Amino acid sequence: MANIEIIRQIFEDSINHKKNFISKETNVVNVLKAADSLYNAYKRGNKVLVFGNGGSASDSQHMAAELVVRLEKERRSLPCIALNTDSAILTACGNDYDFTSIFSRQIESLGNKGDIAFVISTSGKSPNIIKAATIAKKNGLEIISLTGRDGGELPSLSDIFILVEGKSSARIQETHILIIHILCKLVEDRICSDGISRDI
Repeated sequence: MANIEIIRQIFEDSINHKKNFISKETNVVNVLKAADSLYNAYKRGNKVLVFGNGGSASDSQHMAAELVVRLEKERRSLPCIALNTDSAILTACGNDYDFTSIFSRQIESLGNKGDIAFVISTSGKSPNIIKAATIAKKNGLEIISLTGRDGGELPSLSDIFILVEGKSSARIQETHILIIHILCKLVEDRICSDGISRDI
């Protein structure tokens, strides 16, 4: 029975994190702003560069898959690159320079003015995240941050900032992936309804 209670408690804790997030109007507004920015970037012909560490790296790949392939609807592919997926680049940069440069180096080569740097971090304090966001800002990319706890250093670097409050990385990340699904749905629905997209 003890294990059953643990399972129930984890589910309830995860649900409460989501309820707490959605109860604040600012959070909902920021999600809508992020969706608008993603849509407008695609409408301009720009792309999204998404990145994070650990579980946030997995979320980055998940987001890229939903946009490049699809979430629910048949449509054209939307350009989104997860910067944590190329092991050759990551290991070369980590070895030849240092680990703090693994994302910023790619922002330098792949990022263009008008592109979006979508930053995912539960703490907002990782040095490689902060360095990449700094380079992205300098190079004219729009920065959308999805983070947790108190946001760390990302608020001052971000054009749009989505904060999931809490102390547990696991609970924060569970809310992050829900927000990512919502963003992808809002963008996909809008693109499919306004004629920008075309049938595959």
